[in-house]
Amino acid sequence: MTKAKFLLATFVVALLAACGTTRTVPVSGRKQNLLVSDAEILSLSQQEYSKYMNAAKRSSNTQNTAMVKRVGQRLANAVETYLRQNGMADEVNNFQWEFNLVQDNNVNAFCMPGGKIVVYEGLLPVTKDEASLAIVLGHEIAHAVAKHSAEQMSKQIKQQYGTQIGGAVLGALGMGENTASILSTVVQQGFQFRNLKYSRDHESEADYMGLIFAAMAGYDPQVAVSFWQRMAAQSGGNSNDIFSDHPSDAKRIQQIQNWLPQAQQYYHAAKGTTATSSAKSAKTGTKTTKSGTKTTNTKSKTKQSFHIG
Repeated sequence: MTKAKFLLATFVVALLAACGTTRTVPVSGRKQNLLVSDAEILSLSQQEYSKYMNAAKRSSNTQNTAMVKRVGQRLANAVETYLRQNGMADEVNNFQWEFNLVQDNNVNAFCMPGGKIVVYEGLLPVTKDEASLAIVLGHEIAHAVAKHSAEQMSKQIKQQYGTQIGGAVLGALGMGENTASILSTVVQQGFQFRNLKYSRDHESEADYMGLIFAAMAGYDPQVAVSFWQRMAAQSGGNSNDIFSDHPSDAKRIQQIQNWLPQAQQYYHAAKGTTATSSAKSAKTGTKTTKSGTKTTNTKSKTKQSFHIG
């Protein structure tokens, strides 16, 4: 009887996988199977995001708020450019980017599906500069681009199907309303995007993709090592990843160091593009008027950075 149930559960999960959508995660190239649509996940995300922001207290620090928005949008632009250039323009339609800084002393940030990103003020003394902030935001953006929330929800749906073995389950495998019912159950059980714990594999994938995204946006990926070292010191050092949804600090830093050569290629390519653009802006932005005065460009302003803490 136990063996029969196991075989039936395996059949159900296999059938669910066949009914879902298989996609390739951008940048990492990993294959994933999703049982919930973008429309479903984005609708839930928007509802919870609105609820959270209505209750949250936005930061009163205008400089830091502007920095978060500036760095976030720069990353978002780089990500969208990458998606369009690599045949994934349809993915761009899933994002309506928003970057907010809230009054919270916790050292944290989160991103909801669709690109709704929140940074806690308590994180800024640890990031210290824009490049390190870009590493964090790149990581959070990666969760959205890789659709980790949809993947985690799909996992919960599969688990629920696996425990509901029997004729009722098999008779309802037409999906549709049954999937919506289970999806609703998952939500009712307290599914919260901002508190969602991803697997260690997802966290590592977000580290990798986020590092590449930051480099694509022209931020030096090498700062990631010192940033995560500061995070490790802040947390007292997470030396064991067996009981954690995140990689251990040592493993995370080692992985980042292994990825740096590849990230540096994206960084140098981005800086080359930036240098070319800056040269063109300087050429067109500085000219002599009839009265002899000069109008200069404002590229120095766009390079302004804030050192926090």
